[in-house]
Amino acid sequence: MATSDYAAVSFDDSDTRRDEMHSTITEWVDDLVESVDDAQTSEEFQAWLDVQRQFHDYSYRNTLLIKRQCPEATRVAGYRTWQNEFDRHVKEGESAIWIWVPIIARQCPECENSPNYHENIDCNYDESPPEEWSKGLVGFRPAPVFDISQTEGEDLPSLDTSAEGDAETLLPAVLDAAEDVGVEVELVSTGEWIYGDAKGVCRESPDGGFPIVEVLRRDNDAAMASTVVHEYAHARLHVGIDDDTERSKREVEAEAVAYVVGRQFGLDMDGSAFYLATWERDDADVIRERLKRISRTSQTLIQHINENYDTSDTQ
Repeated sequence: MATSDYAAVSFDDSDTRRDEMHSTITEWVDDLVESVDDAQTSEEFQAWLDVQRQFHDYSYRNTLLIKRQCPEATRVAGYRTWQNEFDRHVKEGESAIWIWVPIIARQCPECENSPNYHENIDCNYDESPPEEWSKGLVGFRPAPVFDISQTEGEDLPSLDTSAEGDAETLLPAVLDAAEDVGVEVELVSTGEWIYGDAKGVCRESPDGGFPIVEVLRRDNDAAMASTVVHEYAHARLHVGIDDDTERSKREVEAEAVAYVVGRQFGLDMDGSAFYLATWERDDADVIRERLKRISRTSQTLIQHINENYDTSDTQ
């Protein structure tokens, strides 16, 4: 995707500001939808998708097991899979993450057990020999897997999802808006980051206070500002919602807010299209269907950031 030359937009006239902001945000959301569709058909995205398809989708039970043993895990696979499929090797001394994997074997049509268990429970079925039985799930066994952080070797295809632009003045304004937004925010160094490939997280406070936003500290101020806004959107829209089926839609809303706010302050937000392309969408209109929530949250965050934003350095 070509890099866009975005310029900050001004809504100076208080009498028409609300209508102008709404129409502009609607236009930008249309741009985002079109960009996401383009991103999904790009060669870069297809190469990334081909690799992702080789990773299993784990059951809720296995996901819990993985997170309990390795909270920062993002992509897990077996020892041989890392070697044979991805040309990566598990580092010496790494501890395995144990999950349950299905046992597929021939099943007795009556007791639905494998031949060995069928014999042990004295099932009387004898209408066909075991070699003619159909295969099916007969149980589970523990198996070791390893997270990508426990391996080394060839890099996996990645997508550039970072915002770009001059955010030296914007980033402090975004951070200073935390209290107005109603969150606590902290930039965390790479050495202390425990959330794997994620660049930011929003979690509920353990003592019932403001939601806590943590963002990975990095050199790109624009990317950090965008990530903070993304997590602000989660805090405004999604704290207290615990529904995995809504996860992709929540990400669509949060990143669309980050896209709108970033564009408002002159950042290049092309990376948002790749970010959203990685999330399954019901159809191209799912972003538009949530436009009211996106628009309302974007306007609120823009207002809070503007109160701390010194535009003199951007003119």
